Amino acid sequence: MTRLHVNIDHIATLRQARGVQYPDPVFGVPVVEMAGAHGITVHLREDRRHIVDRDVALMRQTIGTVMNLEMAAADEIIQIAVDTKPEMCTLVPEKREERTTEGGLAVAADIPRMTRVVKTLHDAGIRVSLFIDPDEKEVRASKEVGADMIELHTGDYCEVTTAREREAELAKLRAAATLGAALGLKVAAGHGLHYHNVREIADIPEVEELNIGHSIVARAVFVGLEKAVVQMLEVMGEK
Repeated sequence: MTRLHVNIDHIATLRQARGVQYPDPVFGVPVVEMAGAHGITVHLREDRRHIVDRDVALMRQTIGTVMNLEMAAADEIIQIAVDTKPEMCTLVPEKREERTTEGGLAVAADIPRMTRVVKTLHDAGIRVSLFIDPDEKEVRASKEVGADMIELHTGDYCEVTTAREREAELAKLRAAATLGAALGLKVAAGHGLHYHNVREIADIPEVEELNIGHSIVARAVFVGLEKAVVQMLEVMGEK
């Protein structure tokens, strides 16, 4: 079974666009969980462009499945994670000018620091996933620094325009997933996945979990949040 974790950041994006108090992403949590999602992913960015500290605190009290806190390896955010104690943290790269995360962490280039960050989170009882490109070097580095899981960046796969390019990106993802599992890492995937491209990723045997947000929240505008989650589970083959 491939688990679905729904990233509800973009509910907050809509709220922040007008600087008002609605829609409240916290209200999305029970809707998503009752629709069958296996966890909630929430990204607390350093610039607080959508999710803010208050959201994280209330979600920690509200989520009944699994809370996956996406975050940069920044001291302030690390301390918030340690204080909040989600079940899992996913470390991702951040750049202020980007619209969304543009690629995976450069784990292999920063082994000592990443090892320290992973240990800090482990010491707080938090499992750690690293968001990486499907690259052998980064998979092996993730194991070296002590991560529990890798989340494979599917952005390149989602952006290709030809069948040949699509198969080439799928091959990279399959190889990285196979290697990660062989090294004892749990394997997740995410970024840019939507209703028309998710099935091939869900069908990779080693991929245990998908993190999907924007496409679900976008569809929810037309069909409602509960139905959007159910439809994603259906195309994943989990309903």
